[in-house]
Formats: sequence, structure tokens, C-alpha cells
Amino acid sequence: MRSYRLEHFGAPLIEQHGETPVPQGREVVLRVGSCGVCHSDVHLADGYFDLGGGNRIDLTRSVAPPRTLGHEIAGTVVAIGPEVHGVAIGDQRVVYPWIGCGQCALCLAGDEHLCNAPRALGVTRDGGFADHVSVPDAKYLFAYAPLSEEQACTYACSGLTAFSALTKVMAIGANERLLIIGAGGVGLSGIRMATALGFAAPIVAEVDRSKWDIAREAGASEVIDPKADGAGRALAKSTGGGVAAAIDFVGAGETFSFGFNALKKGGALVSVGLFGGMTPLSPALVAMKAVHIMGSYVGSLVEMGTLMALARDRSLPDLPLSSFPLNAANETLSALKAGRVRGRAVLKP
Repeated sequence: MRSYRLEHFGAPLIEQHGETPVPQGREVVLRVGSCGVCHSDVHLADGYFDLGGGNRIDLTRSVAPPRTLGHEIAGTVVAIGPEVHGVAIGDQRVVYPWIGCGQCALCLAGDEHLCNAPRALGVTRDGGFADHVSVPDAKYLFAYAPLSEEQACTYACSGLTAFSALTKVMAIGANERLLIIGAGGVGLSGIRMATALGFAAPIVAEVDRSKWDIAREAGASEVIDPKADGAGRALAKSTGGGVAAAIDFVGAGETFSFGFNALKKGGALVSVGLFGGMTPLSPALVAMKAVHIMGSYVGSLVEMGTLMALARDRSLPDLPLSSFPLNAANETLSALKAGRVRGRAVLKP
């Protein structure tokens, strides 16, 4: 088995060769065909999330190198344990990676992705920057045909994260305006899903004008630069007082602030991105505008099933992809960190 593993935080991944996993019990082993590269992989490799003001979330204990990163995984079943039901050797599947302990109240309520003792692939267990991966149970595998394998793998994180965030503001009226902040991999997933879920074509805020064309192709009604002079005032005027909902797929202090200020009274802001930083927020304005602020982190196993049914049955615009061999893992992470990736990067072992 060949893999690219995190040995030391802040250092390049190291190529390693070892034994291919042998499944026990309900375990399933897949030959990895495609693995998306997520901005979270950059944070995991660095060993922290930036909270702004010099504060960080330290990941050095939860990730615990050596670790194979990569959580957007699709491939072919090549071995199954003796207690496996529902899949067979040769089946092509995408993996739900946000696996919990299975015993706590959160897991029993169906929120494994929020578990405080996670077994998440590519985070606390070895993931898909490898030619094989072990999955603890077949229930975490989803058929993806007629989607391509490269598109299917992105649904495990960027697609699921966007879908879960959108469902949190489904209550806004059909004629209300939705603002999506960020046209990176996750933001583009949200843009292309919005109309399929019944939203009007969203307004997109993106500072990188090189991404405006792909945002429009994904379904944006218009694209604006949130840093342009008067951008907030112009948005309020064009929407008749503000948007009903804003989803921040960047998660920087400035983008959170822009999304909050763009809301009309009674609006909702969903904070998704993990870029980092902080911003001042007046509690009085939250009350006076009667707005809702909520976080959204990836998505549940049930949401993954719903999303895959939607993706397989409906025609969604493809996510722009760039494919690279597994031995380009370090270069791909560097390009993503520098903002040079349009859409999603996918490693092909």
C-alpha cells in the first residue's frame, strides 16, 4: 500500500509503503480512485485552525501523526470483512468520512459528524491520500453512478458541507435573495445546488475576480466584490434592504462581517468556512435586526444519503476539477494554500 502521510506538522507529506489493510468484522477496504483535496487538509497539515487575535485551535493531539490525510474519497471495493452486508467486491462507492464513536448522545441522535470522540477518515483515522483505505462499516458507503468518480468524491465534503448549510435556510421565501460568500470548492458546490433546492439564483460575493466566470457558470445571478467601495450599500439597495440569508463559505473575519451586514431584518447568517480570523459584533445589532446566526459543520450521514440521491437523480452543473497524481500531494496542498486552485483539486492514486 502506497500513501502520503503527515509525519510532522508544517512539513511536507512523506511517501510511505506498507501493508494493505485486511478487513475484519464489518470493515470494507476500497482501492482509492479519486480523493479530493480540501482546505481543511491544509489546516490539518499545519496543525491548527486560526481563530484570530493570536488564538488557535490546536490540532496536534486530535490528528496525532503519522496520519494519512484526505477525506473526499471514492473508489472500488476490493475486500470485505466476514460480517459485511450490502456491498460486494467490485462495487464503486463514495465514502462518508465523518464517522463518530457510535455510542455518545450525538452519534445516537444521528449527528456523528459532531462527535467529541470522532473516527473521521483523513483526520483521526487514515484517509484517502493513499491507494487503499479502510472503512469501518459498509453503511458509510454510497453508490454514485451515473456520476463520474472524480465528481462523486467531492460530495463527501464540499458537496455535503454546502448541502447541509443550504438546508438550514430552506425556510426563506422563493422570491427572497440568497447571498453566497466565496466561490472556492465549497462555495461553488453551494451555488450549483441552490436552484436545485428551490432557491432563486444566488448573489455571490468573491474577491478573486478570476473566479467570477466559474461562479456564473455554476448558477450565480450576479457576482460582486465585497471589498469594493460601497459594495454593502449597493447590495442593500439592489435587494430592497438586504438579503434574507447569507452563507459564508470562507469564514474569515471580513467575510463574516460582510454577510452579517448584508442581512435584512429577520435574516439568517450561516457560518461555514474555516479560513480564520475574528471580527467585532455588536449584540445590540443582533437584537435590533432580529437576525439568526448559526454554524454549520460538514453534514450528517442521513444528509449524505439525501444528497447522493439528489446528485444521482438530478442534473447539477459539474464542479470544476483539476486532477493530479498522488505524488503531487504536496504541490497540490501548496497551490490550494496559495489560492491557485479553481474549483476542486483531486488526487488520482
